[in-house]
Amino acid sequence: MSDRIPLPYSPKVLELFRNPKNMGRLKDANTQAMAGSLACGDMISIYLKIDDANHLIEDASFESYGCAANIAASSIMTEMIKGKSLEYTWNISWKQISNELGGLPVVKYHCGVLAVGALRRAIRTYFKEKKLPNWLPKELTPDEKHALEEEKLIEVLSKKMEKTKKPKIDLSYRSK
Repeated sequence: MSDRIPLPYSPKVLELFRNPKNMGRLKDANTQAMAGSLACGDMISIYLKIDDANHLIEDASFESYGCAANIAASSIMTEMIKGKSLEYTWNISWKQISNELGGLPVVKYHCGVLAVGALRRAIRTYFKEKKLPNWLPKELTPDEKHALEEEKLIEVLSKKMEKTKKPKIDLSYRSK
């Protein structure tokens, strides 16, 4: 018997978890990015097809390794940004994503943060070899810095785990 209490997901979260929109790799994307969380193990990749002439998002999709809230947040976000300008899209917050989903449980707020983090990375990647627009901060935002810190921590922990050898177990007593 499990003593875990099911999370109170909204009907919208459950619907998008069961039937996500825009899931899968976008083959003609001209920018993409990933964000992940050490705390929960969720990962999201965002793919954007941007019209270079007017900086509108023509299409958006995602891939997710995560929970129901992660999938729903990514799905609703792709719906929110299609046809929108990059400037408008840059300013979408995790709270807006949560509101569009009918709310997220407090312990799942990070799923909206991850979606926004991946989106902002994709936008920065798009402008990497182009002139930065005035609305795009030159410095990383606090959310972007937080994502980088988590990812560096994951890298450090992974390297430490690789270096850690399994202890040798002395089984010589068995042959006596």
